[in-house]
Order: sequence, then C-alpha cells, then structure tokens
Amino acid sequence: MKFGVVVFPGSNCDHDCYHVLKHVLGQETDFVWHKEREISKYDCIVVPGGFSYGDYLRTGAIARFSPVMESVQKHAEKGKLVIGICNGFQILTESGLLPGALLRNRSLKFICRNVNIRVENTDSPFTRKINKSAVLKIPIAHGEGNYYADEATLADLKKNDQILVRYCDEKGLTGDTANPNGSLESIAGICNKKRNVFGLMPHPERASERELGSVDGIGIFKSILEMN
Repeated sequence: MKFGVVVFPGSNCDHDCYHVLKHVLGQETDFVWHKEREISKYDCIVVPGGFSYGDYLRTGAIARFSPVMESVQKHAEKGKLVIGICNGFQILTESGLLPGALLRNRSLKFICRNVNIRVENTDSPFTRKINKSAVLKIPIAHGEGNYYADEATLADLKKNDQILVRYCDEKGLTGDTANPNGSLESIAGICNKKRNVFGLMPHPERASERELGSVDGIGIFKSILEMN
C-alpha cells in the first residue's frame, strides 16, 4: 500500500507518521508538500498533526486552502482513504471533509498526556483490526480538541455510526472526568458517511512502538493495510 504524508509549514508530526508507516510497517511512503496537486498514486493520504501555518486565524483555517487539499478532497470523493490526526482532524473539518468543528479545550490550556479511548465501531477501514469496545492508551497534544457539532449533525453521526472512538477511563467508562477537553459526548474521532475519511485528535503514531510506552495505536494503521 502506498501512503502520502502531507507536509504543511508548521507540521511537526509528519516525520512520526512517516516513520511508523515506512520503518515500522514497511509500507511505501512519501512526503507530500502542501503545494503539490498530483496525489493520484497514493492509496491513503495522511494529514498529520502540528501547527499548520502557525494555527493563525483558527486551527486548520489556512491549511484548508492549500493546493494539496483540493486534491485530497478529490481523492476522498473517489473513495480513497484519508486519515487526519490532531491538526489533521482540524483541517478535515475546516475543509468540509468531516462534519463539526474543533474548539478550544474547555480548560483553555494546551494538554499533552496519555488518554484512554474506546473503540465504538469496527465497521471502518481504520478500526477493523481492533475489537469493539477495546480501550486504547494513546497520547493527545492539543489546545483545540474540543469536538462540537449541532444537534442535527450529532444525530446524523449517531444514526450512521460515524463516531469511531470516544474518550474514556481505563475501564472503558465515559464521563466528564475521562473527557480531557470537553468534547461533545466524549467524541475523540469520527468518520464520514462513506467511511473512507477518518479524523481523530489522539496520536496513534505516538503509540506504535513499545519504546514509547504503548502500541495501542498501531492497530489503526494495520486496519488500513487490510485494504490491500
């Protein structure tokens, strides 16, 4: 499988994603500069975390106008895979590839620590190799990870089983104390209706090697490989 990892000015998790895909999983992987338009050779596009364009205006608000994002939209329309991680999730919502928005954390502080997330749905290319209700330990690092959607959008997400992961405690229980940023209904990641676009705030690439303290994130990338 061939992956393209998008690089914006300010990206800082692009090399992490590249390392996991290329060196841990042995997949053909390229960096894709934000001004590139030709991405048709890739099976999966990764929009990584970081601070694209310095997070000016709003997170992802400028990156969504990059030339590469027009190609990413077409890539998704063809049914190919897109995964947005942290800032990548923010960019996907700004681009309209995923519904809702990411607001400031309720604490108004940047949060960087391990959290637990519960897998809500395995009927997706991104979670198919993970057991439903599995609790994963994966780090977050964001200041604007508070997922919000209006009532109609939330109802639609539930109706179509688009909520793939939720914040929880070690026992898999959701609730205010296990919700690090105030996200609506503890939502940590969603997919689109076609299930080929996935955005999540936690960083699975930072939980893909034992040296980092957790390998719980590798299942997301291994799930993608099942498309072969």
